[in-house]
Amino acid sequence: MSAVRHIDQMKREIWLPSFPKRIVSLVPSQTELLIDLGLQDRLVGRTQFCIHPAEILKDIPRIGGTKKLQLDAIRTLKPDLIIGNKEENQKEDIEALAAEYPIWMSDIQSIEDALQMIRTIGEITQTVERAYSIAEIIESDFSDIKAQKERFKDQAVLYAIWKNPWMFAGQDTFIHHVLELAGFQNACREIRYPEMEWKDIEKLEFDSLFLSSEPFPFAGKHEEEARALLPNKNIVLVDGEMFSWYGSRLLRLKNYLNELAHKMA
Repeated sequence: MSAVRHIDQMKREIWLPSFPKRIVSLVPSQTELLIDLGLQDRLVGRTQFCIHPAEILKDIPRIGGTKKLQLDAIRTLKPDLIIGNKEENQKEDIEALAAEYPIWMSDIQSIEDALQMIRTIGEITQTVERAYSIAEIIESDFSDIKAQKERFKDQAVLYAIWKNPWMFAGQDTFIHHVLELAGFQNACREIRYPEMEWKDIEKLEFDSLFLSSEPFPFAGKHEEEARALLPNKNIVLVDGEMFSWYGSRLLRLKNYLNELAHKMA
């Protein structure tokens, strides 16, 4: 099988098969994209967190979690292409796998990065028409989303991703980029994912506390706890996949934000 030279989003030079037949995905949002590109017959491995679409993925072997890959399980699958992500996968695991297999890595901080990833995966898997169509729809949706920014009135939002310790999505993250494009102001001015104590949270100026469904599974009881601690703030449970999955799930974001606007009205 002939190989083609590519530069991935981490600026790594790699040689990938011109027609990969055995693909392992190390990232949930990119796994879903592969399925939406019609590549389920070529997907031979995925993580335990790759859950959409469930009916198709139930028969695809699992190779551990995004941070705890089972390298030997991946080796048994004999992949000719592995697709990972700089933030979601451990550097040591990627380096070990890259010594044996071709790995294409994404590095996503913005919608532009996500669109480039979608188009490039289409190119390296020979599903260009479908990938470019998905990217085009997402691009159009985001034009509409930006045009409706006023509905959220630049509301300051603190976006929680973890509890005990409390952690938040700060600057230089994909979540931050989506929040800002939608019209929210990210009240967390620190970089990446800072930890905070409750006394520090209370000092921040924000209108709403978003409790994300992932990676920490915030639910109704956490909403009630937060409302008791912050009686003057708007406490909102949000779908974390909509704010942090940067593959084809972005096709659903426009409708989700419409629902969120109605919920917060």
